[in-house]
Amino acid sequence: MNGLCFDRYTLARARERTLSVLRGVIIVLCASFSVSQPVHADKIRDLAQVGGVRTNQLIGYGLVVGLDGSGDQTTQAPFTTQSLENMLVQFGITVPANVRPQLKNAAAVTITAQLPPFAKPGQTIDVTVASIGNAKSIRGGELLMTPLRGADGNVYAMAQGSVVVGGISAQGKSGSSVQVNISASGRVPNGATVERSVASSFANSNGDLMLNLNTPDFTTATRIAEAVNRTYGAGTANAVDGGSVAVRGPADAAQRVAWLGAIQALDVNPGDAPARVVVNSRTGTVVIGSDVRVTPAAVAHGAIQVTISEQPSVSQPEAFSKGQTVVVPNSSVQVSEDGGHMFKFGPGTNLDTIVRAVNQVGASPSDLISILQALKQAGALHAELVVI
Repeated sequence: MNGLCFDRYTLARARERTLSVLRGVIIVLCASFSVSQPVHADKIRDLAQVGGVRTNQLIGYGLVVGLDGSGDQTTQAPFTTQSLENMLVQFGITVPANVRPQLKNAAAVTITAQLPPFAKPGQTIDVTVASIGNAKSIRGGELLMTPLRGADGNVYAMAQGSVVVGGISAQGKSGSSVQVNISASGRVPNGATVERSVASSFANSNGDLMLNLNTPDFTTATRIAEAVNRTYGAGTANAVDGGSVAVRGPADAAQRVAWLGAIQALDVNPGDAPARVVVNSRTGTVVIGSDVRVTPAAVAHGAIQVTISEQPSVSQPEAFSKGQTVVVPNSSVQVSEDGGHMFKFGPGTNLDTIVRAVNQVGASPSDLISILQALKQAGALHAELVVI
């Protein structure tokens, strides 16, 4: 009996220890699953740009030839003829002064391009070609060699090539026409060759670089500096203001490139976006940020409809009165006002509630713009209202 009791006691203790171990494992697993999911982080390269590393705009004037009768009408665009005559002079061809060529297959165009940072001579870039005369289409045209100049007047690229147009237009003899997209502008892929590079302050810097935020924010600038200091040591980065972070790097240019690449790969949680409502009054587009809030407010919105109809009547004169038949105008003007809808916003109302309430009353985008402007004037909309 004592041996049996000892065995039962031992089994009970073992069972209790096993359950205790299992409970500990379950607690550990639950704790591991209860850890909050990682917050979305962005790369520094997506939040800021390196100071001095920028694109440069290029522009040029040239001719597109080889058009199928859709070029400039020289009587209305004489500069096209003048440009062609100047080009022919360079090839030893002189056009008589009393001759005015009637061109239909040429068009005067402007050429624009973006010179990317660190572009070297021999590399190619895309160019955009746009007609500045009255050409109907530059589809199928060939851009003649054109120098592209920067803001300082120097030539940085030479453009030439076949123009690719995404639009199309057609017109019949009766005057009817059809057009899809724009056929008076196009692109020349890899149509310009870089002839001169732009000096960059990045290569001449003494190890100190500036990161300029795409969207200035004090919180984001502080977190970028903290992330860099946490990785490379205190004092490496310093938040100058809400839009710039000064970073101290190696003096060697080769090491600075690799070091900056590692800096841009760091993860940073940007600050919360400001509460903002963006309204496009031309298209009726309304974008409401997720942090937009309103204080208690009641909104009544109605629509007034004005209807004007014309029903002219004919007045006939009496027989043998030598009168004339005339048309007498008969206008009907009606003004009606639909039943106004009223809805109430409670304290701390968020975006979902605003959109749901506006949709329930059937308000159009223009009505929503009016409602938001009225809420802003009343002080109930706690957000920046931007009208573009």
